[in-house]
Amino acid sequence: MERERREYRRSRKQRSILVSIASTLVFAGVIAIVLINSPGWDRVKDTFFDPAVAVESFPRIITGLWLNVQVLVVAVIGVAIFGTLLAVARTLKGAVFTPIRLLAAGYTDVFRGIPVLLVLYLVGFGIPGLELTGRMPAQFWGGIAIVLCYSAYVAEVLRAGIDAVHPSQRLAARSLGLSHGKTLRLVVLPQAVRKVTPALMNDFVSMMKDVGLISALGAVDAIRAAQIEVASAYNFTPYVVAGVLFVLLALPFVRLTDWVTARQQRREQIGGAV
Repeated sequence: MERERREYRRSRKQRSILVSIASTLVFAGVIAIVLINSPGWDRVKDTFFDPAVAVESFPRIITGLWLNVQVLVVAVIGVAIFGTLLAVARTLKGAVFTPIRLLAAGYTDVFRGIPVLLVLYLVGFGIPGLELTGRMPAQFWGGIAIVLCYSAYVAEVLRAGIDAVHPSQRLAARSLGLSHGKTLRLVVLPQAVRKVTPALMNDFVSMMKDVGLISALGAVDAIRAAQIEVASAYNFTPYVVAGVLFVLLALPFVRLTDWVTARQQRREQIGGAV
């Protein structure tokens, strides 16, 4: 009977896969027919999907994308460190830490409310005007703005994960002689990160896209390189090339996020440790 049930589930799964593939192909075919038969398709095709312009602009756009990747790597490290510190500051207990908690809460409220593009303008054009440092490249200030914004989001996600850890975990660690710092570092944070890993990975994907906003400060990244190519070729195909490159950059992490989320759901459904 168990073998029959498994065979039935397998057949239903195969049927569902076939139906999904067929429906997807039909839907894509309908969309393609509607686009191709639209009155302005020829003009749109020449303006946005010119192969010659795409090939010519690709080297400069891919060079700009490498700048986005560099800023992204630095920003991820900065957000991980600063966001963790903010999350820990918001979860400190005791009346003596009230100013620190209020400061961290105010920071997260402010930077979660201000649009990223506005923070880029304020940091990229405001801080250099103070003349506290020498001349720094635009990507430097853009990276700082990204860190300031996304640290607030990551801090709230981590704080939710820390609050989700059962208090008995802290009590058990302290009863074993661990200090507050070691309890937080060795017991609480590992469990908190595991609980909110899908949300953190979604923030990472969002940050990957918003790194392209550093072009607003004048950095010649993929977006600005595409703008330059559009201005010189009078064709919007470079924008499509830049968009495709960003999708290809984000796609592995999107799929990884989905896999981690599904894996965590399976573990919760079978009663495994999360």
